[in-house]
Amino acid sequence: MYSFEELECWKKGVELRREISDLVKSLPSTEKYSLISQMLRCSRSVTNNIAEGFGRFHYQENAQFCRHSRGSLFELIDHLHICFDEKYIDQTQFEILKFKCLTVLKSLTVTSNIY
Repeated sequence: MYSFEELECWKKGVELRREISDLVKSLPSTEKYSLISQMLRCSRSVTNNIAEGFGRFHYQENAQFCRHSRGSLFELIDHLHICFDEKYIDQTQFEILKFKCLTVLKSLTVTSNIY
């Protein structure tokens, strides 16, 4: 493997990041500096940390960055709960996006155990 771009967890993270980017465009402008900003940052953090960890020399450094990605995924799930509670998204949309977060999480766990 020569690049983080070959990692399945990174590819799935990119798909999730794009979906979150589309979702936040539909949120009220009053959330621009709070929920929207937070959701964009943590969805981007997932793939950023995978990429940075891949570039680290030691296994333990890579594992630490995978743990950061994992934390960002759980933060994103909490933001989805907020979106649902505030009625910005419906139950179906919430469940689909949460499932996608958990799919990235599973893929990330497999990848972090390889290195």
